[in-house]
Amino acid sequence: MLQADLDYDSMQACFDTLKRSRGVDVVRIALPEPATHQGLIDTYEAALKVNPKIRLILLTHLSHRTGLVIPVKEIVAMARARGVDAIVDAAHSWGQLDFRPADLDADFIGFNLHKWWGAPLGVGVIYIRQARLDLIDPDSANSPPFAASSYSRVHIGTVDFAARLRHLRDLWAEELRDVKGLEILTPADPRLHGGITSFRLARRTSVQDNMAVAKRLLDEHRIFTVHRDGPASGACVRGTPALFNSAADDDALVKAIRSILP
Repeated sequence: MLQADLDYDSMQACFDTLKRSRGVDVVRIALPEPATHQGLIDTYEAALKVNPKIRLILLTHLSHRTGLVIPVKEIVAMARARGVDAIVDAAHSWGQLDFRPADLDADFIGFNLHKWWGAPLGVGVIYIRQARLDLIDPDSANSPPFAASSYSRVHIGTVDFAARLRHLRDLWAEELRDVKGLEILTPADPRLHGGITSFRLARRTSVQDNMAVAKRLLDEHRIFTVHRDGPASGACVRGTPALFNSAADDDALVKAIRSILP
């Protein structure tokens, strides 16, 4: 396996772990200073010529050490022609550079989303070309049968918060959308909503009306909602699921709203 001096420490540590656990040889090179586009390609090619047993290289698209951007697509093509796979670390480039994953033409790419996309810590994306999936072992924390996708190659653990909130929202909002006497204000089109959705009883557009609805839901059903004013069409009541809510909670909300319809 081949790594460079500008690769990320944790990625280098992964290679070193494989050396200890599987006995693989790890070759480390220094990238040229000053660097040129062709000079970088030549450096990796020279390392492969000197070490013909190498079958995997690590490529850091944009180095966190110096900011150097390497010509990943060209190096991947050169390595592939020699029967060598490449793992691309795009942690810093995804969000700093204008590119699409397909532009790299790599089989294995890791993206970090908390660096330059502003996502929560620990959020990232792994890309594995479908035709190469069998080369990556299923995550040891997962149980068979293993899906024919990258999901089986990583252990997801905590669910996708956004997807969970949207699911909970749909359970009550779409169930009530066509109920007579009720207005669901947020569209059903998934492109046009998140987890929050507001509603009002037909023709009950005053702040007082909607405060009263929210109060009834709390007092009679122990369901907490909030009234909101501001829309030109009138005030409304906002229902917002939390991560600890369940499908049963949505069922209770549906029944409660039905019970207060005029």
